[in-house]
Amino acid sequence: MGGKITVMTTVDRLIDVKQGDLFLDAQYRWYQDFEAVHHAEIGYHLTPDDTVVAGVTQVPFGIESYASHSFWFSGLYYLGLEDDYDTGFKWRHRQGKWTWDAAWFFSSEYDNAARFGRYSFDVATTDASPYKEDGQLNVRGQYNAGPYTAGASAQWGRIDSESLGSGDHYAVALHVNANIKQWNLQAQWTAYKYDRDAATEQQENRIALSAFNYPFEMAAEAQVLNLNVARSFTLDNRFIKKITCYNDHSYIAAGDGVGLDDSVQNVTGCLLENGGLYTYVDWIAGKNMWFAGGPGVGIDNGESRWHSRLNINIGYYF
Repeated sequence: MGGKITVMTTVDRLIDVKQGDLFLDAQYRWYQDFEAVHHAEIGYHLTPDDTVVAGVTQVPFGIESYASHSFWFSGLYYLGLEDDYDTGFKWRHRQGKWTWDAAWFFSSEYDNAARFGRYSFDVATTDASPYKEDGQLNVRGQYNAGPYTAGASAQWGRIDSESLGSGDHYAVALHVNANIKQWNLQAQWTAYKYDRDAATEQQENRIALSAFNYPFEMAAEAQVLNLNVARSFTLDNRFIKKITCYNDHSYIAAGDGVGLDDSVQNVTGCLLENGGLYTYVDWIAGKNMWFAGGPGVGIDNGESRWHSRLNINIGYYF
């Protein structure tokens, strides 16, 4: 198992304004080699149970708000299926123990799929895979029973290419989130597929995504299993107010198609909090996994092995 140590810093600018039932929420981020909008939304509470939001807003899919605990998120994040932000409208309705979300997105947060400097992982325009996102519908239902929340999510959208024509994609998920005293347990099963014509079977089995200034390829179809556990500790000193330690595990089953192989990601770490200062100390290990020594996600790299790194991220929110 290979390993290395990285230290990352993130500076965020937050805007959070409320005026009666109207609210504005935005965040812009500066990274070491690029900057990007995280989200920028305006919303209105129609009733105590109904809220509408427009702008660059979080896609309602999977466990809310994250299917993970670490700075690295889960393997779903790198597939564009966790903490993804797109441009469009969404509506939330609460009815008893149920919460329903429906959304329509015109495009990704930047309607330029060749702009790789972005926070969310979106379909990318590359020489080998010149596609972009072109409309997406999301529906999610969640049932809350005290400390337990169970739900299902569905997503359908179009992708478009000037040279190769259009295609569509879908994703479905079943998820459970449980908070038991100081423990948090998460489980999610996800299946997704990008369907479009390609010159060869290997090209048809892949699609390009990008974020953080880099494009990469992932399996065009896979199933994903997430199992996460975390425990929080409250402290009373001037340096650290709260610590949350966790282990997040993702298994991406890409199948046995031409040029494909399964990917695994496991993150063990702790989050240290003090006011607006958040420090993540993570040990991320991956096999055939992008950001952990792999060429992409679900892409065959020959004889793959485990790679790991110790990552420290310091973020200040103001």
